[in-house]
Amino acid sequence: MTAASALTATLGLSALCGATLAEVDAAAALQHRTDRKYLLPLDRARTFVARLADTHHVLDLAGRRTTSYLSTYFDTEQLAAWHAHVQGRRRRWKVRTRLYAEDELCRVEVKTKDGRGATVKHALKVPATAYAELDLQAAAFVDQVLQRAGVPVTASELVPSAEVRYVRAALANLDHGTRVTLDGHLSCHHGDGTAALDSGHVLVETKGGARPAPADRLLLSLGARPVSLSKYVIGQALLTPGLPDNDLRRLIRAHFTAQASTQPVLERISAA
Repeated sequence: MTAASALTATLGLSALCGATLAEVDAAAALQHRTDRKYLLPLDRARTFVARLADTHHVLDLAGRRTTSYLSTYFDTEQLAAWHAHVQGRRRRWKVRTRLYAEDELCRVEVKTKDGRGATVKHALKVPATAYAELDLQAAAFVDQVLQRAGVPVTASELVPSAEVRYVRAALANLDHGTRVTLDGHLSCHHGDGTAALDSGHVLVETKGGARPAPADRLLLSLGARPVSLSKYVIGQALLTPGLPDNDLRRLIRAHFTAQASTQPVLERISAA
């Protein structure tokens, strides 16, 4: 059983009504949003999904209800993006290329914060062969977004710094325009090292407005509490010696492990 099919079965995704990508994007594209993150044990994640069945649809791509993601993050040699996030700076930012593996679709994404702390995501579609690099078109896009956000960094200063891999299920409330994602088989890779979320948990993210959505209230009733967690930040804290990770250590010790890399957790899947 593949990681994708295992997550589908574990979460009970087959019991939900499906929605197409066009339907989800029309109702809940959410490029400007407030994100809340939770670490949820698998048994409670299955209960959570079941209780959302009356209000949420699962993204269904020709019968497939999960997608394998590969995201290469770009940072300066001094890890300016990492430090900005850890220090809680107002002008936090991330630059990455993201590959939707089964579909061989790729985007360059730049995430910034607005004046109220909400996440603003900008994306540029690029060929799958451009994954993990910033060509001239991508660099111009990154420069434009960062300059507009007041971030004093240019694409010429950025280098690939880590790759994050996971399998994602996406749920959407088509009536209220909110989304929920559940990420399993999560790992971060840097050099020869791998940092991974323990297999008994998934990372749940709610994406909506400034006020908590019904999904957030449901998560609270299941005993989950929001956590300040960035896949990239956690991965770098585990895999790069000497980084100041004091505020992350409790979360890291409880749910993440780091080890020498032997083989990829997710292989790139060729288009059918």
